[in-house]
Amino acid sequence: MAGAKLLLVEDDAALAELLIWNFKKEEYDVIQTPDGEEALLLVKEHRPDVILLDWMVENLSGIEVCRHLRRSSETANIPIIMLTARGEEEDKIRGLETGADDYITKPFSPRELIARVKAVLRRVRPALAGEKLVFGDLEMDTVGHKVKRNGDTIPLGPTEFRLLRHFLEHPNWVFSRERLLDSVWGQDSDIELRTVDVHIRRLRKAINVNQRPDIIRTVRSAGYALDTEAA
Repeated sequence: MAGAKLLLVEDDAALAELLIWNFKKEEYDVIQTPDGEEALLLVKEHRPDVILLDWMVENLSGIEVCRHLRRSSETANIPIIMLTARGEEEDKIRGLETGADDYITKPFSPRELIARVKAVLRRVRPALAGEKLVFGDLEMDTVGHKVKRNGDTIPLGPTEFRLLRHFLEHPNWVFSRERLLDSVWGQDSDIELRTVDVHIRRLRKAINVNQRPDIIRTVRSAGYALDTEAA
């Protein structure tokens, strides 16, 4: 999963150091904090692909962090794996019901945790597993730089290709214009927000050929999402 961005929320310094070393060895981009409140800020700033969240961390518990993230449309679909010394069945159920995607009880081996992370990412971010990106009748070959819809090849400019790839990697996620600028154009970009709207229109026109349903949903006061409900 080279290139995946991982947020580690863990207040055990020795364990955090061990996990950071192991995940960086696997070419993950790791951000770490021991603080639950700071974790919420880091999620907004860095938009991680997966979160490793300890149950007992400073200021705001892991359960509360998970609950906050699941309540927001922008973060509701980020995979969360809970890390905890709590091994009781009721605690596991509580963590999963709060919205965690997986649960691992301490002590655990870094190899097992890495395998769990890879499994979660394969489910939600197929591009990170080197597979084709597919959404409904839309298909993207990221290696061959080709896009097809309903079997028909769709020519896209470089920016529209990157924009569509970002949506395909995060289906059903709602992205604000600011977030799309950061993710597709880069954080150092000085491009105006309305430029996003222009490229969204171009992308819509390209992928909605032959009267195919519109699958880019405009969310009032929030942004855009790749969503079958848009049709």
